[in-house]
Amino acid sequence: MSGTQIALLGAIAGFTIFLGLPLGRLRNPAPRLKAGLNAVAIGILIFLLWDVLKQAWEPTDSALTDHHWGKAAVSGLVLAVGLAAGLVGLVRYDRWSARRHASAAAGSSHGPGAAAATELAGTGASAAARLSLMIAIGIGLHNFAEGLAIGNSAASGDISLAVLLIVGFGLHNATEGFGIVAPLAAEGTRPAWGTLALLGLIGGGPTFVGTLIGQHVVNDTLAVAFLGLAAGSILYVVIELLAVARRANLKELTTWMILAGLFLGFGTDAIITAAGV
Repeated sequence: MSGTQIALLGAIAGFTIFLGLPLGRLRNPAPRLKAGLNAVAIGILIFLLWDVLKQAWEPTDSALTDHHWGKAAVSGLVLAVGLAAGLVGLVRYDRWSARRHASAAAGSSHGPGAAAATELAGTGASAAARLSLMIAIGIGLHNFAEGLAIGNSAASGDISLAVLLIVGFGLHNATEGFGIVAPLAAEGTRPAWGTLALLGLIGGGPTFVGTLIGQHVVNDTLAVAFLGLAAGSILYVVIELLAVARRANLKELTTWMILAGLFLGFGTDAIITAAGV
């Protein structure tokens, strides 16, 4: 299988994220449905946070097991810096975006691309739109690291592993699309199709980019850095979604739906593992 074919399959793995995005266009969902969608997204993202941190810690854990103290220290430090940068970076971005939203008037748009960008991050963007953008960014960082793994496997000659990774990541990304649009659905906002396309590109496109780079650059430290950034970003989003869930004041429903989201994450992972991916 050629490098171009691997890259194309990597793109397909990333863009399965589009399968869940149309849920963001639900019309006026009932309050309980809004709270349920938000809570399921929390469960999925908690699973994703655990999965990302597990992958990011593996190089450090292996180095410690083999008594390679220097390598373990470097890998652990890169993870810590990436995690802090992802978390604090989004806190600062959200603060800046909120100030800009409060102080500036909405600007004019120029075409569907500009309209989508304005809807997500412009002065007229809602809190839910900004949160969906942050989720897409966090998932995109995670998917870039997954793309690196696909490309690295192909570069080392293990094509079968690369294909299995593509199948597994593609299945996971299909559930992540729903997590991206959950804040919009919970708010009752119907994003434009251009906005959904932009969110999908931000969340799924990095898988393709990572696959291209991974075929030429095999570097565990780079992968750990992006996984750390992804973990920090996802952690911030989980905190924000929990705040939304608290305002809904439907504690029992929220608890069950978070559990359902967790089961969905672990269930898809179990199916993939059982299939040998």
